[in-house]
Amino acid sequence: MTVVMEKPEKTGTVEKAPPVKAERRVSRSMVIAAILVVWLLLFFVLRGKQTLTLAAADLTDLHRWFNDVNDSIGADRNSNPLFLYFFNEIRLVIDSVVTFVQDLISQPSGDRPLPQIGWLGVVGIAGFVSWAVGNWRVALLAVAGFTFLGLQGLWQESMDTLALTVSAVGVALLFAIPLGVWAGLSDRFNRIMTPFLDFMQTMPTFVYLAPLTLFFLIGPASATIATLIYAAPPSIRITAHAIRSVPHTTVEAADSLGATRRQSLTKVLLPMSKRTVVMGVNQTIMAALAMVTIAALIDAPGLGKTVLQALQSLDVGTAFNAGLAIVVMAIVLDRVTTAAAGREEAARRSKNRLLAWRRPLLGAGAVATAVLVYLSHTYLWAAEFPGEGDTGTAIRSAADNVTTWAQDNLSGLTNAFRDAITNGLLNPFQSLLTDSPWWLVGAALVGIGAVLGGWRAGVTTAVCVGLLVGTGVWSDSMTTLASTAVATVLVMLLGIVFGVWMGRSALVDRVLRPTLDAAQVMPPFVYLVPFLALFGATRFTAIVAAVVYAAPVAMKIIADGVRNVPATTVEAATSAGCNTWQIITKVQLPMARSALTLATNQGLIYVLSMVVVGGLVGAGALGYDVVAGFSQGQLYGKGLAAGLAIVLLGVMFDRITQAAARRTSA
Repeated sequence: MTVVMEKPEKTGTVEKAPPVKAERRVSRSMVIAAILVVWLLLFFVLRGKQTLTLAAADLTDLHRWFNDVNDSIGADRNSNPLFLYFFNEIRLVIDSVVTFVQDLISQPSGDRPLPQIGWLGVVGIAGFVSWAVGNWRVALLAVAGFTFLGLQGLWQESMDTLALTVSAVGVALLFAIPLGVWAGLSDRFNRIMTPFLDFMQTMPTFVYLAPLTLFFLIGPASATIATLIYAAPPSIRITAHAIRSVPHTTVEAADSLGATRRQSLTKVLLPMSKRTVVMGVNQTIMAALAMVTIAALIDAPGLGKTVLQALQSLDVGTAFNAGLAIVVMAIVLDRVTTAAAGREEAARRSKNRLLAWRRPLLGAGAVATAVLVYLSHTYLWAAEFPGEGDTGTAIRSAADNVTTWAQDNLSGLTNAFRDAITNGLLNPFQSLLTDSPWWLVGAALVGIGAVLGGWRAGVTTAVCVGLLVGTGVWSDSMTTLASTAVATVLVMLLGIVFGVWMGRSALVDRVLRPTLDAAQVMPPFVYLVPFLALFGATRFTAIVAAVVYAAPVAMKIIADGVRNVPATTVEAATSAGCNTWQIITKVQLPMARSALTLATNQGLIYVLSMVVVGGLVGAGALGYDVVAGFSQGQLYGKGLAAGLAIVLLGVMFDRITQAAARRTSA
């Protein structure tokens, strides 16, 4: 609407101000609301038409082509030069590394009935290494944690998991740290690597498995390769960040003293960024442990296989015992590497007062560890963990009893909660996505993406929608999208409530943050177990597990965003008479919009990863397609297409939310 401007009339010495030009500004929320209204109206008219529904056993031409490619590769694996001299050689090298570590701590080799280093030697090495890189508290935790794994009756499985994790992390760091250093030194290389790292970290763990089995077969080698590929990006990214964070003045001072490029790197950049690089190693280890457990789907040995078999047979007690072992191992590895990252800082605080007696004790500890290794190599009692795993039996029994009690006494409450969310939120939204014509859903998604993230996000969404149609699993993709969206809404509700609480109260933050940090350490598999006991094998189980898995990261991001709102702004609002609710809703949350958008981004990616894993416990859709592709040869092509669909959903979510975050903070 345009208002005609008039010249101001003079009245004495005072002039009338010109009328302000009135403009109608349409907000993005209004545009999105209009898109949703049009979508709903057309849904009621066109419901059930052009939905691209595909039955569980049906295949498209793309799926059959994937099957033919798989069969062709299998037939040519031992004759095609690309496999003979490249893929097969990589598989043999990785398999040799894994076999060596397994023979060392887990499985027998040659004529020996037990591994080269038995349980006593492994516990001694764990304690000594933890003490050497950390402190005596971490060493005590490591010894207690590894001993507990044996008491659970899961020593063999735990050592298999540790062997695969160590092998994958060792190989990953061989190229991840040099690539990270290169990216830190070169702006051009950093720009090249960033999109690849973003893409790799967006992909859920499931997605890595199917294509790698195509080239490296099913087994420990393929699982290790998938793990090292998945675990490498955090170390590359954090190492590059560490190198770039070294003050330029320090580097310039070294250059002015005549230091060469290599000397600047080895004497200045790497030493000053060592603490952050070790943090990257920590993240790589955590990612590797999470991937190793998921890799049980492609026959990776260890605790993941125990959990997988228990989930498939709905044996909650066994799944809980093995899941607890995974958590214990994750906590030990996390604490050790975290302590290693902070050791030098702790030493500086103590002003080296402890070094005088620490070094002789470390020497004595090394001798004691060598004795334990010798004993475990020589004597049966020190090689084979004693006992029958009575602690594990008690844990399984207790978990089964708790499950039975919960099902008998809480089923009314849990079923009511499940039905309320399922019937009130999930089913209507899933029906909107799966029963609408595919082109209508695609148009709505492209429109929402363009409004939230700009035209580039709209183009990306359009490409992803087109490729999703091409995968032949459109209906399953929409089912997964519905579960992901519902879970993300619940994650953000929890994130805002607890994030604001933490951001406004330092005491609450100190109490909750350690729990949230511990929750982020646990691999996704573990979250399925307790909710399987409460809700059974349903898609709702996957949604609740996804919410609990993704909520910690959203809470922490929102808490940091609220805390970063200037105190002067909050004080000004308080002095103006605003109450607590008004300060939160009118000041802190609006000023933390970029944090809210980032929390949504991370919540979506975490939720998608977990919802897909939920295919193991009845979530269906894309997760089930991937799992079925591993177990039923004729569905391999469909499983591979489902993995591609998961990637497309992840890319679409990531690009829209990242673009929205940039527009919000601009």
